[in-house]
Amino acid sequence: MTLDHQSSAFRAATEVAKTEAADAETAGRQAWSGAIAPGWDIVGNANGGYLLAIAARALAAALARPDPVTISAHYFHPGKPGEVTIETQVLKEGRRFGSGTATLLSDGRALLGCIGTFGDLAEASGPEILDQGPPEMPDPGDCLPVIATDTFPPPFMGKIELRLHPEDGQFLLGKRTGHALMRGWFRLRDDEPADTIALLCAADAFPPTAFNADFPVAWTPTIELTVHVRARPAPGWLRCTFATHFVTGGFLEEDGEIWDSTGRLVAQSRQLALVPRG
Repeated sequence: MTLDHQSSAFRAATEVAKTEAADAETAGRQAWSGAIAPGWDIVGNANGGYLLAIAARALAAALARPDPVTISAHYFHPGKPGEVTIETQVLKEGRRFGSGTATLLSDGRALLGCIGTFGDLAEASGPEILDQGPPEMPDPGDCLPVIATDTFPPPFMGKIELRLHPEDGQFLLGKRTGHALMRGWFRLRDDEPADTIALLCAADAFPPTAFNADFPVAWTPTIELTVHVRARPAPGWLRCTFATHFVTGGFLEEDGEIWDSTGRLVAQSRQLALVPRG
């Protein structure tokens, strides 16, 4: 069954508020409340990039700096819709950057823990060297839209807009390229602008690269996800590419690049995941 489109409201779905716990600010520690919103799930479990975005909102607030420059998350347990608590600790407050940790908990159980460095990328400047540009892709209108269902493709796809490269999207029709590669376009629904925290969601929004290789189209659990944010994205579609080069010992990596509508590299990612099993 295909799900009706609903407003992404990404900002609302990742919003947090500081709690009034008396001991919350001991030794740089603070506590925040938030919620895992319904519909942001894959096979009943909240998307990992979305969960990271909730934790990042709290850490950005704790550090009083808007943009994640680099953030790494380790995933412990799946997340279900409902109220969550985020515990943050400020580790360093410098002139340009602040660093800290965040733990996302549901009913006292840690779902993920992350460490990040935040700053203000509106002030970022310096020399640039790029030995490659954005990946060549057809326009979004010529790519394959991923339409959410209550099974597969998952409900999460109804919260974002995803258009897959015509070659890489053929796995949806049972045809595989044989290359562990996934390319396409990403944006939030209803013209909601993507901030730097939305880039964390984009880094985990695409189908696993393994779906185009000789592996089952099945749950591919994330163990760790790191995102390096280079710039605030311009409005419009984000051009994304994810590739796996090594599958060993039951693990695979996904290396990602995210480019904005001006052709600027705005984020890179690396994810360690388990090989999907049938």
